[in-house]
Amino acid sequence: MDAYDPGAYSRPSAALKDAGEDDQIFVRPGIYEDKFFVAERPILLIGAGRDHVQIFCRRGGPLYLQRVTGGRISGITFRYVGSDQHSAMNILDSTCAITGCRAMEGLLSGVVIYGPNCRPSFVDNEVCFNRESGIFVFGGAKPYVAQNRSFGNHHFGIAVRDPGSHPDLVRNQCFQNMLSGMLMFYQAEAMVLNNICRDNQHWGFVTTPECQTSPLRDQLETHNELGSNPRGSVFVTEQPLSEIGR
Repeated sequence: MDAYDPGAYSRPSAALKDAGEDDQIFVRPGIYEDKFFVAERPILLIGAGRDHVQIFCRRGGPLYLQRVTGGRISGITFRYVGSDQHSAMNILDSTCAITGCRAMEGLLSGVVIYGPNCRPSFVDNEVCFNRESGIFVFGGAKPYVAQNRSFGNHHFGIAVRDPGSHPDLVRNQCFQNMLSGMLMFYQAEAMVLNNICRDNQHWGFVTTPECQTSPLRDQLETHNELGSNPRGSVFVTEQPLSEIGR
């Protein structure tokens, strides 16, 4: 599809509406005002590259996935430009792969991944300049979150919350966030391996005492790069959100 080609669909969502479950939608370079709501089906949405394709929305987040059963989204920047509380990517109980994309300027976290049946692969993406955290995993989700760059967000680079939430956090880079690189709280669990959390305004990694990590908390600094943060590498606290009034 191409916004400037009269023989192609003008919006990616129009192409998706007509596509079968096995059809691939290719998005040519351009800036598109559009919104995706995809539910109960797979998706194959391939952009020409996150530096060349931008999909933005003023009325809600530009990407909402609900019980998506497979497929892939790649090569697209998703940008929220409205004034209400929305994320750039909203992923509920879905199992697709999202790779090579960018999520930016959400008024909540840039990417929210949630639900007990939510197991997407979220790999090699950029998540930046969101008003809360970059990537927020909660509600029992178990995604594979790897090789992402989460930076310039107002809260944390990656945050994990809730009993049953258990992401694999592998080889991510969290830097220049206004609080800490990573946060785990309220009984969350996670594999935390080979991540780099540096140059954040507070700590590298923050957790509440009851959260469980693999490797164990006292080994996190050995298996991750958590230095070069002004308040230190690892911080354990009962009130991780006190500095933002929560």
